[in-house]
Amino acid sequence: MNPPIAAKRPHSFTHHGITVEDPYNWLKDSGYPTVDDADVLAYLNAENVWFEAQMAPIAGLKDRLYEELKGRVQQDDASVPVPNGAFEYWWQFKPGDQYRTWVRRPRSGGAEQLVLSEPDLAKGLDYFRLGAQSVSPDGRLLAYATDTDGSERFTIRIRDIASGKDIETVTKVSVGGVEWTADSTAIVWTEVNDNWRRIKARLHVLGESGEDRALYEETEDKGFGVSVGKSQDGQWIIITTSDHVTSEVRLVPAANPAATPLLVKRRQAGVAYEVDVRGQTLFIRTNDDHVNFRVATASLKAPGDWTTLIAGSDRDYITGIAAFTSYLAVQGRRDGLDRIVLRKDDGSETVLPFTEAAYTASIGSNLEPDAPLLRVNYASMVTPATVFDYDVGADKLITRKVQQVPSGYDASQYESQRFFVTARDGVQVPVAIVYRKGFKPDGSGKLHLYAYGAYGIPTMPGFSANRLSLLDRGMAYAVAQIRGGDDLGYQWYLDGKLAKRTNTFNDFVDVAKGLVTAGWAAPGMISASGGSAGGELMGAIVNQAPEQFRAVVAHVPFVDVLNTMLDESLPLTPGEWPEWGNPITSKADFELIRSYSPYDQVKPQAYPPLMVTAGLNDPRVTYWEPAKWVAKLRDVKTDKNILVFKTNMGAGHGGKSGRFAALEELAEEYAFILTQFGLGDAAAR
Repeated sequence: MNPPIAAKRPHSFTHHGITVEDPYNWLKDSGYPTVDDADVLAYLNAENVWFEAQMAPIAGLKDRLYEELKGRVQQDDASVPVPNGAFEYWWQFKPGDQYRTWVRRPRSGGAEQLVLSEPDLAKGLDYFRLGAQSVSPDGRLLAYATDTDGSERFTIRIRDIASGKDIETVTKVSVGGVEWTADSTAIVWTEVNDNWRRIKARLHVLGESGEDRALYEETEDKGFGVSVGKSQDGQWIIITTSDHVTSEVRLVPAANPAATPLLVKRRQAGVAYEVDVRGQTLFIRTNDDHVNFRVATASLKAPGDWTTLIAGSDRDYITGIAAFTSYLAVQGRRDGLDRIVLRKDDGSETVLPFTEAAYTASIGSNLEPDAPLLRVNYASMVTPATVFDYDVGADKLITRKVQQVPSGYDASQYESQRFFVTARDGVQVPVAIVYRKGFKPDGSGKLHLYAYGAYGIPTMPGFSANRLSLLDRGMAYAVAQIRGGDDLGYQWYLDGKLAKRTNTFNDFVDVAKGLVTAGWAAPGMISASGGSAGGELMGAIVNQAPEQFRAVVAHVPFVDVLNTMLDESLPLTPGEWPEWGNPITSKADFELIRSYSPYDQVKPQAYPPLMVTAGLNDPRVTYWEPAKWVAKLRDVKTDKNILVFKTNMGAGHGGKSGRFAALEELAEEYAFILTQFGLGDAAAR
């Protein structure tokens, strides 16, 4: 077999006096989101056939890896019950099930009750995802949302929990959260339009037909999207409209959803804020006067009059708040490490005790107005995911659950370090690395490097049982906390976006070089992976420094950046301009994006072995971005290294659904990587 060669069809456009040739533009189906162009489907299917043919010789390794990965999954896993009203709720997996079953029991004692069975809902479907779900305040009804094709357009249904029967379908065009009114007679949900923009918060009264009333519609800025939530005390439905850097919040009484929404403060470009409520007091997290955010308070009578409660700090980055009855929980980071602080009304503070050198910690699910036992999630690169309850009164952490690895895991056999690598502009970039004991940083090793680096999303050093398949074959695994994420504070995010976007790519390349210099890997013996915006990162680094990498995996990669940012008809484009720039109106943005857009910068040179994935129904990174990129790579690259491309024809941004189906895809990725290192026959220790 020969690899598929996509036809070149003349196509060009001129903008800001610059003409761009794009001979693979035809791979974008003009009828999207419907994809039925025969030529497009023929090419995608041909690539899938090529993928299967090239992966066939390592099918045995993939199967062994899959069994390893599956063996680390607790078949009968269950979450720690979470109290909420008269019941406590949890999910559980039954042996062999791909999806969760949701159950509850009375807190006063009694039998377990079924709330929702995902396996029953997913029966006969190639793809299934449970989105938002919310039990009514009276405990009788469940509002839940499902997606059955990966398009992230969810159908909301209302189920009577006692009978297990759905009593009505609310909508087929929802996205995001679902919140109940106080009397359990209505829900508030977010509508997504044909172009996948979150445009309205609607109120649906159970049993009523006709169009649901719009509580809020975003008409001012087409880049903004609407979302709904609820205050910690349950008294307020919170409607937020925002893009990536600016937000505006309205409050609706849960007991009176017909009331005019209360605007907290008008949007101001570049000012982000979020709100929680306790009684008559608003608690606001905002970056209006410090880049790392402050916490302010206001009254319901004057919601826009903010008074500082916790000042912004160069060292402490505030990432979230929860206003419990007896204290304010503040989540953040100090020097790049997660931190949870409980602040009482008298100003006294308690910092939850975490002692490892590198870890991740977050506030977990706490559904009631107060949390004398605060649910907390914790992990490190060597410590499996752990659920704690922090006893506020006793000032101690109570272990409620530690992730089990049925096939065996001995934490004492692994080590982790956190250190800094100097980037080309002198900035110190944090790196966390984990390896099996006996791995020597003597310049002879093999290493996998992962990062994301966009939207202010951090890449924290957590635990993964999956990556033991690499560590136990002698590899090290590193996480680079590059600019573009907010790992070291909000400025870290700002320093990797817009005009500073290339810092993200340079950081990753410089970390790879620094790891080689420090002896963590032999030259050219680093594999890398990333998805979505992290896939853009993969595209950029193989253009910039292909010789540094032994193998690269790019999942649903955002690689056709210039074309996407020029097309405001696409679902996400207007909301993305604050992140990448607007090449439609700005020649400088046009030239900068073109200078790093992976698709535009493919050139005749040797590229490392590449695995690329896409989802036909993906509304976030459209399938044609990786398809065009692969087509161009096949045409111009000068090497004979393997290049495989797989499109999930019935899935979206996250690939296959189900806990075991997802592991099959990961086994493919690991088999690809290990084979490029010559470790295909290596057995795990």
